[in-house]
Amino acid sequence: MIDAHQTPERIIHLIRHGETDWNREKRAQGQLESVLTDDGQNQAQTLALAMRDIPIDAVYSSSSVRTRQTTALVFGNRDIPVVYCDQLREICMGPWEGSLYSDIQKQDPGQFEAFWHAPERFSLPGAESFAQVQDRALKQLASILRDSTARNIAIVSHGVLIKTILCAIEPRPLADLWRPPAMHNCARSVISIQSDGNQRILTYCDQPHRP
Repeated sequence: MIDAHQTPERIIHLIRHGETDWNREKRAQGQLESVLTDDGQNQAQTLALAMRDIPIDAVYSSSSVRTRQTTALVFGNRDIPVVYCDQLREICMGPWEGSLYSDIQKQDPGQFEAFWHAPERFSLPGAESFAQVQDRALKQLASILRDSTARNIAIVSHGVLIKTILCAIEPRPLADLWRPPAMHNCARSVISIQSDGNQRILTYCDQPHRP
């Protein structure tokens, strides 16, 4: 259970970064660096407009370049403190990082199938499991809630990491992590955490959540 620090309801906005050059090329990113495309920058600017009247007291961003860029475009014109966290980085994909997914599928069809269709069984030497990412993500979220008094928090991160948090709160097993809604670039999901520990998803990838 996530400790809400005995603060009244806290609202967490989980934001995926904008489209990157490697997204467009269908290349495995993981924790290697890629940069936003023009479309990715436009996505972030559109999100900034959509969120301009939404109260945000603190921003926590993955330390990756693509999330830093997204954070700057979405919140750069607002006087909000930003903290960059290595623990909010994407799943480490080990030897796959930088490779085209089409090449990975040919070279390692079994683990490619597991990654996309049975994530609970994904096990690649040098890479994180989905369970390890979820554990890392939930510990970092708990740390943010413990150390910050902010009521409205934005977390700018990555698709897999955000999906694992939503799985824990919904709840749904990691086996169903890729079940819709899809985590599109600059998707915003919103969760509510009450002081009594009750947690619920309000918005899932820009769509009202229906348990």
